[in-house]
Amino acid sequence: MSSQQIPEENLPVEQGTAHGAVEGAGDPFADPGLPAHKPRIQDIDERAANRSERAVAFMFTLSMLATVGFIAAYVIFPVDKIVYIWPFGHVSALNFSLGLTLGLALFLIGAGAVHWARTLMSDVEVADDRHPIEAAPEVKAKVMADFADGARESALGRRKLIRNTMFGALALVPLSGVVLLRDLGPLPEKKLRKTLWAKGKQLVNMNTMEPLRPEDVVVGSLTFAMPEGLEEDAHDFQSQIAKAALMIIRIEPDNIKDKREREWAHEGIVAFSKICTHVGCPISLYEQQTHHVLCPCHQSTFDLSDGARVIFGPAGHALPQLRIGVNSEGNLEALGDFEEPVGPAFWERG
Repeated sequence: MSSQQIPEENLPVEQGTAHGAVEGAGDPFADPGLPAHKPRIQDIDERAANRSERAVAFMFTLSMLATVGFIAAYVIFPVDKIVYIWPFGHVSALNFSLGLTLGLALFLIGAGAVHWARTLMSDVEVADDRHPIEAAPEVKAKVMADFADGARESALGRRKLIRNTMFGALALVPLSGVVLLRDLGPLPEKKLRKTLWAKGKQLVNMNTMEPLRPEDVVVGSLTFAMPEGLEEDAHDFQSQIAKAALMIIRIEPDNIKDKREREWAHEGIVAFSKICTHVGCPISLYEQQTHHVLCPCHQSTFDLSDGARVIFGPAGHALPQLRIGVNSEGNLEALGDFEEPVGPAFWERG
């Protein structure tokens, strides 16, 4: 269709023509300005402002109570207590109560702050011109003046009820994190110094689960043992075996260099801790000819014919030795516990 066939009212209008001229229309992106400020009821009615103040303080107070509830729930509910809560079903009473109380404590602080800002703080919109990134002295002065104006308009100094309850809520919430530090575990106290070994405890072969007899241990052999009565399905098996695992080696008595090692042995059968004194790895590599035992983790090497002293590697001290003997049934038994803590050095070591 040619331009002659297009209706005149549908043709594009050029600037300067009689139809649709836009001369003098102005900037299409001009600043429309700010809408007129509408005061809130709290701005004109002090009773409404006081009601808002009490509402904010009430939320901050509830936050404090929720934090106290968090601490109380942590103390009251055991870890293994399961309860039915609709619609969640069977859940941990401890986890549910901790999540609910901590969530309420944080939510109420946020809700109180939002309600405070929306009803009591100034809501006048202020337009400010852009300025260079660097702060000129007059800008700094203006910022400090604006901060002072904001502090004054927030009424923090005048609304003491809000201020005090807010400080209380903010002071109590961190206690939730402090209480959770309890889950780092109990202090070791003297637990690291003691194992299950005691006088009269028989040495049990960890492969056959039978008591060890002297004739079961041949010269040059390496056998692993644990205390009698320790069951693999016990809830504390891993923590106990990590301290009580033994290496049983038989050495010709004439080849034992250390006097105490020879006295604590039985016919050349010596018992040393299997736990490396570097970082606690289990030792299992034994050199029959040299009587050296090697930790596979960081190659700490101990001489089992000389008190299991360190001859190579990062380990800091010798492997503890367990004094052993034979009971009336002819089985190997412990004559006491280790005289020093097993495993790597720790902060409580004397």
